[in-house]
Amino acid sequence: MKKLLSLALTSMLALPLAAFGQGTLKIGTINMDRAFKEYSKTKEAERKVNDAKDAAKKEFDDRTDSYKKALEEVNNLNKQLESTALSADKKTQLAKDRDDKINNIKNMEREINEFRVTRENQLREQALRMRDGIVKEIMDVVSEKVKTLNMDLVFDKSGLSVNGVPALLYSRDSYDFTNDVVAALNKPGRPSTVSTEGASTGSPTVTTKASPTATPKKP
Repeated sequence: MKKLLSLALTSMLALPLAAFGQGTLKIGTINMDRAFKEYSKTKEAERKVNDAKDAAKKEFDDRTDSYKKALEEVNNLNKQLESTALSADKKTQLAKDRDDKINNIKNMEREINEFRVTRENQLREQALRMRDGIVKEIMDVVSEKVKTLNMDLVFDKSGLSVNGVPALLYSRDSYDFTNDVVAALNKPGRPSTVSTEGASTGSPTVTTKASPTATPKKP
């Protein structure tokens, strides 16, 4: 699976275009994908999300294991019920135990499915919130640099066109200010609005096999 917080952002920040009429433009370029990946908050968020995904996967597996054990118990009871040596009373009691376990398994099935869907949605939403917060911080830093350097146009070097080729085919290295943005983002003590705490529900999806649905049938 691709990294949860991978970014393919095609963007252009345009200040008033009166400069076109004047015939002078100050242009800048930035690799937004690189800025996103090299921001320390991105790495921290990915780590938190992966931990949350692993925890959800473990809980799903634990629930599935309990389901399988309950299913085995029902199968064993079905085998016992096939015995001709059972008394009528014993057979009635075993059948009741078997039916109770089957009802419990049906509830377990429903709970497993609900858990999977709910946790996947929670992980996805948490990841999106953190990604959006990171992107906003990057854009704020870019905007500050644009104002400081008095730029007229800024292009994203990592952006792709609808044909899948680089949207910006060529630019001078001197136009690029990605290093400045990354340095500003990772500056010690810089206040950040991105929260990676409580990421117990946040990764894009919980990678699991489909939940079991083989509810045992009565003989």
